[in-house]
Amino acid sequence: MSARFREVLRYVVNGLAATLVHYGALSFNLAVLDIPSAGLANFLAAIVGITASFLGSRYFVFRKTEEPILRQMVKFGGLYGAIALLHGLVLLVWTDFLGHDFRIGFVIATAMQVSLSYAGNRFLVFVR
Repeated sequence: MSARFREVLRYVVNGLAATLVHYGALSFNLAVLDIPSAGLANFLAAIVGITASFLGSRYFVFRKTEEPILRQMVKFGGLYGAIALLHGLVLLVWTDFLGHDFRIGFVIATAMQVSLSYAGNRFLVFVR
């Protein structure tokens, strides 16, 4: 098994774990905290998911710890901040404006997130 394939496999595992954390926080925000906007609830949940994703990416996926953590956090935060805004916008439109189930909107938004995040991490944040 090639090193690149193992990295992609670790990325998938980390992404699934971070997505579960994000989804759990979103569900908590909507069901327990009773936040009335799925877009806002998702934005807050994204912060929790992004934190889990960063730690997993730094120490598990890319294993690039030579660069100062603060510098990586800023780059990662910028990338994921943009992705989170897109994710929140999808949920806002899908659920709040169109009235569809937030779970399906979450899957659609997450598919877009996955397609953008690996390339951004590989070529912008955890550069070899």
